[in-house]
Amino acid sequence: MSAVAIDSSSFIGYLNGRPGVDTTAVKTALAEGTAVLPPMVITEVLSLPGVSDEVIRLLGVVPRLALLPDYWERAGQLRGAVIADGRRARVADTLIAQCCVDSDVPLITADADFRHFVSRGLRLVV
Repeated sequence: MSAVAIDSSSFIGYLNGRPGVDTTAVKTALAEGTAVLPPMVITEVLSLPGVSDEVIRLLGVVPRLALLPDYWERAGQLRGAVIADGRRARVADTLIAQCCVDSDVPLITADADFRHFVSRGLRLVV
């Protein structure tokens, strides 16, 4: 089975019981053991007020994607390219997208802004 990354929008939606194609994909990836988390997603989830111990434990057992050498440079170039295309590229989204592109792992997300990274190599699950 191939790995699939989970964005914080879908991870938080799953935790909150929000129905959707993305949260169903999260549930499946967690159950099948194919889920991976970009490091920035862990930061975003842990930044939420009142994160439960259960969520912290879950974050600790889901494998993390590694940051490859020169990641920061590629992320900066990716963001610059997307902005040059006249599209929105938030820093957190860029860091998540670059991590997924580097690892050749598709991303589950409910955040439509990630579509701006598809022409630059990001694969989306939903």
